[in-house]
Amino acid sequence: MILRLHAVRVWTSCLILSTAPATRAADPPAPPRFQSGVEVIRVSVSVTDEKDRYVSGLAEDAFTVFEDGVRQDLSFFARDAMPLSVALLVDCSASMEQKIGVAQEAGARFLRALRPGDLAEVVQFNDRVRVLQDWSNDAAVLEAALRGTRPSGATVLYNALYVTLKELRTQGTPDVPRRRAVVLLSDGEDTASLATEDQVLELAREAEIAIYAIRLRSELPMARERESQYLAKYFLTVLARDTGGQVFFPDRLNDLQSVYARIAADLRSQYTLGYVSSNAARDGRWRRIQVRTSQNGALRSRHKLGYYGAR
Repeated sequence: MILRLHAVRVWTSCLILSTAPATRAADPPAPPRFQSGVEVIRVSVSVTDEKDRYVSGLAEDAFTVFEDGVRQDLSFFARDAMPLSVALLVDCSASMEQKIGVAQEAGARFLRALRPGDLAEVVQFNDRVRVLQDWSNDAAVLEAALRGTRPSGATVLYNALYVTLKELRTQGTPDVPRRRAVVLLSDGEDTASLATEDQVLELAREAEIAIYAIRLRSELPMARERESQYLAKYFLTVLARDTGGQVFFPDRLNDLQSVYARIAADLRSQYTLGYVSSNAARDGRWRRIQVRTSQNGALRSRHKLGYYGAR
């Protein structure tokens, strides 16, 4: 069977980005708009109860935002889903050969859940980074690209994250924002990247893009796992935590369906808070964010840990 891939790009180890135009999508519903000319800090917040169920219907006064310990006045609040821009990043190194079929099916179900106005792209990585389908709202086109992934070669995980974040940060505008996220699936550690962990983490914090990482269980017995594999798990955990995403370590390959469903539900259930920082300094320093709910004992909130102030 021949698959038609509408936009195929190859990113080699030199990390050169292409500027190919995005595929035209269906007209989106009117998104929330932020006041032009004012730097509004936007925070996406997921709220769950004690049973880890998403909580909807909270009012603006249920949230209190602090920046470096100082309470901030909310200038924007929305509980309606924003249009999404999601990069689906799939490990296609040789170690994925026995797993790729299940991974393709789980990812395809995630893509079918796209709504009008949402955009997604499909990116595979092994010893190079390759965009199989550029930004589109056509689930059938995206799924065809995903099913065209073929495992081989090494793993340039950090390169893949770096170039994807670089491109994804251009999605959306201050006046018409989009909820941007990377959904990463991998079964191993980086083996061949030029980019480093620190470079990826720094860029993720600057770009303010939520990262959802799925790391499949190692085929090695726990006692034989290398230290580098533990470090890889730690890196993904920190990356997801700092950006307001989530990390998953499913025990079984068949759990992928529920993991992707959980990520889709998380992106759909988030609240969007906006505020103009009371700190007027343009020092470029890291500013820590904390969000509390009026029912802190019963509810848990998750969001990005902070942002870099303007220079």
